[in-house]
Amino acid sequence: MPALSRRDLARAAALAALGRLGSESALAQRALAGFNAPPDTVWLNANENPDGLCPVALAAVQEALPASFRYHYREWREHSAAIGRSAGVAGDQVLVGSGSSEILCAAVHAFTAPDRPLIYMQPTFELPVTLAQALGRQTVPVPLASAWAADVKRLREEAAKARGGLIYLCNPNNPTSSLTPKAGLDWLIANLPPNTVVLVDEAYLDFAHGPQAASALDHVRAGREVVVTRTFSKIYGMAGLRIGFGCAKRDLIDRMAPYVAGVIAYPSLRAALAALGDTRLLPERRARCQRVRAGLVGWLDAQGYQCIEPHANFVMIDVKRNARQVIQAMVERGVAPGRPFPPLDNMLRVTLGTETEMAKFKKVFLEVVRG
Repeated sequence: MPALSRRDLARAAALAALGRLGSESALAQRALAGFNAPPDTVWLNANENPDGLCPVALAAVQEALPASFRYHYREWREHSAAIGRSAGVAGDQVLVGSGSSEILCAAVHAFTAPDRPLIYMQPTFELPVTLAQALGRQTVPVPLASAWAADVKRLREEAAKARGGLIYLCNPNNPTSSLTPKAGLDWLIANLPPNTVVLVDEAYLDFAHGPQAASALDHVRAGREVVVTRTFSKIYGMAGLRIGFGCAKRDLIDRMAPYVAGVIAYPSLRAALAALGDTRLLPERRARCQRVRAGLVGWLDAQGYQCIEPHANFVMIDVKRNARQVIQAMVERGVAPGRPFPPLDNMLRVTLGTETEMAKFKKVFLEVVRG
């Protein structure tokens, strides 16, 4: 067996650290450590979609299972082309991964270096930051602007100061559910310093609406230094199937490709392609989310509790005290909201569930905050 290079050893060590400290499952497990959740707990902690797989996707999984003893390598080019068409890009501008998380990690590997930091909005989804730190990269947090959007001028300023790097921008942002408007995103990409790539995480964009809720895919089509990630975990309800993708110009895809496994479970891929063909799916699910979201925001306001204006399938609520205490008390009563997100210590993130789940959330929430 050939000896491992220093790069191989460093990468293995970073991935091991990521698994212990920063993966999605590790973050969730660590947040609930020591909490006693009853068997009938309502889980509103992971931004999952209770709608689940649409009927055509479920049928595609069932049909694919008997053929899953093969790798289906010969079909991958066709599948990438189909996903590319859904995003309006060519098949060779698509990189498929295990959820969008694998693509986010590939971008950190490809576009950060000892002299090229990860520059990110804070707070945000921790996975890219944790990986960059495990790799020994410099990480530069930039606090959100006053309206909870990314401070695009500060992000650009930090990239210029570092003479390049990777800017990570989650839009809508997790955990705040806030939106960085199209104008700000366009300005950032138009004014990138040399040697800088923007990584735009659009896991929740399908839940947003309005003219300012725009995808960065137009910038990919224009050949700019932008990577856009999408996932089937959220609005498509396939979190457990682990499939997502990234879009970028060809040279950026080529730089990220060595850092992904390159193969997705065949039933997951077939489910994703089937869901893309269901033209009613996104409008129906977006409408349901907006209805439940508006209902929760209105109810909170009536109870005297404010939240950040939400644009995703979760809401960030100011509970007027340390959120960890509220989380623990709610879990013990059978409702599990999201984990703490420092430095927003008084904020509670809750995923939008079914009407029945939200009714239980409201009951338990009032018991705890008024208790």
